[in-house]
Amino acid sequence: MSAREEPAGPDPDETHRSPDGPETPEDAAFDEIVGTETDRDPDLAVIEAGSRTLRTQAGPPAGDGVPAPPQDPEVARALREAEAELLARWPETRIDPSLERIEALLDILGEPQRAYPSIHLTGTNGKSSTARMIEALLVACELRTGRFTSPHLQSITERIGIDGAPIDAGRFVETYRELKPYAELVDARQEHPLSFFEMLTAMAFAAFAEAPVDVAVVEVGLGGTWDSTNVIDAAVAVVTPIAVDHSRLLGDTPGAIAADKAGIVKKTATSAGGGPGTVVIMAQQPVDAAQVLLKRAVEVDATVAREGMEFGVLSREVAVGGQLLTLRGLGGEYPEVFLPLHGEHMAHNAAVALAAVEAFFGVGSEHARSLDADTVRRAFATVTSPGRLEVVRTSPTVILDAAHNPAGAQATAAGVREAFGFSRLVGVVGTSKEKDVRGVLEAFEPIFAEVVVTRNSTTRAMDPDELAAIAVEVFGSERVQVEPRLDDALEAAITLAEEEDEYAGAGVLVTGSVITAGEARLLLGAQ
Repeated sequence: MSAREEPAGPDPDETHRSPDGPETPEDAAFDEIVGTETDRDPDLAVIEAGSRTLRTQAGPPAGDGVPAPPQDPEVARALREAEAELLARWPETRIDPSLERIEALLDILGEPQRAYPSIHLTGTNGKSSTARMIEALLVACELRTGRFTSPHLQSITERIGIDGAPIDAGRFVETYRELKPYAELVDARQEHPLSFFEMLTAMAFAAFAEAPVDVAVVEVGLGGTWDSTNVIDAAVAVVTPIAVDHSRLLGDTPGAIAADKAGIVKKTATSAGGGPGTVVIMAQQPVDAAQVLLKRAVEVDATVAREGMEFGVLSREVAVGGQLLTLRGLGGEYPEVFLPLHGEHMAHNAAVALAAVEAFFGVGSEHARSLDADTVRRAFATVTSPGRLEVVRTSPTVILDAAHNPAGAQATAAGVREAFGFSRLVGVVGTSKEKDVRGVLEAFEPIFAEVVVTRNSTTRAMDPDELAAIAVEVFGSERVQVEPRLDDALEAAITLAEEEDEYAGAGVLVTGSVITAGEARLLLGAQ
């Protein structure tokens, strides 16, 4: 299906202030709240300096993968125009289960998706983070990569990555303009026009072929069978943890949802000829989902590697700035792997990513060797995952997380408990109205002292008063505050956190939606 888990936001000029643009009085008032960090405890600086010894092989940080706005005003204008035209197409929330439109466009373009091998990811949670880890490993192995993920936090260009970085804004515009006349030709011949997501999918495949890349890492938008990315025949199919989300479209049990997601597992020409064929890398799954996925693998003669059986996390320790892992891959053990991300779920994502890259190189099937351990360590030490337990401010600490379903919220809550010793945590929650909002709030209830409910700028955002009514049932009225504007909600939450003693360790967690996390990231100046 041509969709993703959250819609693209409106024109950035209409909702966000550019860090280089003029400052309004409202901006100035808000900056007083979220401006310069206070001096930190000298002892903390010593601890952090020690943690950097874990990252010495990785060199300087490569950035977080979220591009700043284009400096050239003409490029910025062209990017806004291209995004506006894309958003004028069928939105990602409008579904028509068909691959006819995307196949017709790619056929005109010469099937660029067949110019390189691919690794295809589906699942409910963890897809983007796992894709970033896979990409980092492939880049460390000196391969040129393309990465297609969704949704984006701040800039639409984040969705298409080449060589580990978002596509240049100018190149994004050029790719759109090159495809536009062909898309209009397809629109005229089809019952329905190409959707927003179908256009972005085609743009990504074309940009990868033009680069050219050695391998593409492709995340589905929604589901699998009818997702517009499912025109590729990937050598490796990755299934991250499946949980109930988008139940109106995919089903209301993990097994029913797995039936749609299993569509990315296919019989390839190699497997039909008796070769190794597709390898399925399967994260830990609910029993009914695992049964569906394994049945599909048997039907198409795919090889399956299961987390907890053929690969997994052998050990993990919380470290300053992340965690230290020992991973078991398809080809052996990889000790002392520093991952600069928080939460047990990220460790499991790392194990899945490692197995996927091993499978891509034939480890465990064609030969018994493992990947170079130092290369693996270097790669994981550079991984970023913006908007996933991301610290964007201190004094008080403000964390962003894109959790938007109960399973994701439970993982986030566990990660916060483990990695941060907050004496008091204030939540800022803005969700989409079609989500299991009660389930999300119930997952966070044990860790939030108070919750400020709000909304993001999209039309899919849940009304704050409706959200507050549910929050009161979960938290009690004395723990719930309503702030319809996100900037006001952030200010209120930070004020609540600062009511604690300066050294008491209060914090703020902004969550509920990718869009909410992305807009908060802009407001807090995380560039």
